[in-house]
Amino acid sequence: MDDATNRTRPGGADLQTPFAQVPIEITISVGRARPLVRDLLRLGPDAVLPLDRRVDDPVELYVGDRLIGRGELEELDGDRAGQLAVRLTELATIKDAL
Repeated sequence: MDDATNRTRPGGADLQTPFAQVPIEITISVGRARPLVRDLLRLGPDAVLPLDRRVDDPVELYVGDRLIGRGELEELDGDRAGQLAVRLTELATIKDAL
């Protein structure tokens, strides 16, 4: 394996650029709600706000307003039991995301 192989990922992303160490925030969208304002004003503790998705539907991953992939929600085990995670099922290419 040569150095070029060690520094790149599938799709040609170079892991040795200065940007490789910059943290980014990924937002996971599990669904949307579209209540009327009057219904929103009536919400209180223990109110349930239905979303437009089912529990088993894919979630969407965004960086800013760019869709970068889709995945499935999972619950971690072991020391992280109860913590949510996303199993990636589909990723946009770097070219598509830019």
